[in-house]
Amino acid sequence: MNKEEKNQASPTALGLMKYIHAGFFTAGILLIWITIRILEAIWMAFPSMPYSEVILHVIAVALAGGITFYCWRHPQLNRLSTEIVGELSKVTWPNRKETSASTVVVIITSCIAAMILGLFDMFWSWITDYIYYSG
Repeated sequence: MNKEEKNQASPTALGLMKYIHAGFFTAGILLIWITIRILEAIWMAFPSMPYSEVILHVIAVALAGGITFYCWRHPQLNRLSTEIVGELSKVTWPNRKETSASTVVVIITSCIAAMILGLFDMFWSWITDYIYYSG
């Protein structure tokens, strides 16, 4: 593969990395939201300070963005993320027929377990009523 072929961007050039980038981006957005809520709570604890929503959001975006960028560039976290996405790409998901069959099995098993527990409860209730009310 020559240098020109490496530089060409293909639709699958990112491969599984697109999921890692999307995960870090989503985590960054969530971290921004959490940071805004925390900073609002801290800011409201000091009523003497004037409240500025713009300043609060700028601080939250800068702080959360910095943390997200650091985590994204951190070699160990990046390697861990790559390994996780690699393992998840090996997962085979059941098709519709397998999912339906598994659902029926779970429902039937739950009903049988409920009946067994119901019978056990009736038996235990009968025993405790006999002990408490016969004496």
